[in-house]
Amino acid sequence: MLLSRRRILHLAAGAAALPATSRITWGQTYPARPVRIVVPIAAGGATDIFARLMSQWLSERLGQSFVVENRPGAGTNIGTETVVRAPPDGHTLLLIGPANTFNATLYDKLNFNFIHDIAPVAGIVRVSNVVVVHPSFPAKTLRELIAYAKSNPGKINMASGGNGTTGHVAGELFKMMAGVDMIHVPYRGGAPALTDLLGGQVQVVFAPTPASIEYVRGGSMRALAITTATRWDALPDIPTVGEFVPGYEASAVYGLGAPKNTPANIVHKLNEEINAALAEPKIRARFADLGGTVVASSHAEFAQLLADETEKWARVIKFAGIKAS
Repeated sequence: MLLSRRRILHLAAGAAALPATSRITWGQTYPARPVRIVVPIAAGGATDIFARLMSQWLSERLGQSFVVENRPGAGTNIGTETVVRAPPDGHTLLLIGPANTFNATLYDKLNFNFIHDIAPVAGIVRVSNVVVVHPSFPAKTLRELIAYAKSNPGKINMASGGNGTTGHVAGELFKMMAGVDMIHVPYRGGAPALTDLLGGQVQVVFAPTPASIEYVRGGSMRALAITTATRWDALPDIPTVGEFVPGYEASAVYGLGAPKNTPANIVHKLNEEINAALAEPKIRARFADLGGTVVASSHAEFAQLLADETEKWARVIKFAGIKAS
């Protein structure tokens, strides 16, 4: 069910139940001790870097250590639940990623409700995927890929890093909107999927830009399209999927969240500092190097974005019959 804007704004505030004097006091003394940023995946990769860039900035600006803590497992659910169960005082934060918007539909039963139990603080970055094929593949453009797939239903293997990953759901959205039939081949991680694409064992991957751009630049993969709504500055000549499939957009959105009922002035303080970081040219450039575009927003705007993403991917996951592996 779509959440109303009034409901989203209420959830974003996250502090209505606390006395006003308590909220003001907490905000004035925050942070009173080191803050942990829980990253619900293993260390390494672009996601970890996103969290560490923010932790360094917040540590310098707020005079307390912001420490990244990796808590992988159960498709990010272990780390997310750690934050859900933490005291709502701003000293435990969650690095929100795309899996959080998938999991409400992917998993039949969770011990929390992400939209209701996490207060969105601020968006950080949006990362595109790029549709890549082996250089020997007949299609040289996305239009040709669509035509080839329609002429050869079920004969194209579309690899991904696993069921319910960003590349998988982006590919399923493409199949749904373009009306094509490709066979999904899940791997245990994005790296082996790209390895088999390089070897010609599979034909198509909706690959994260950070993992694929050097292969594209080196000519060992052919990029057909970018999955975000606008072209990517690092590959300006590569069109978007939406230029061929109107309305298509798929990206991985990252940001920070806190336990529900975290005082609104703490959420506001963190939001202001994160947005200040995202305005810095050096930080924006670093995110661009990692294949991302910064997502500066109010906490209410970020809450609405997460609700919209959750609804969008629920439709795709249900349509494709995706289940967590």
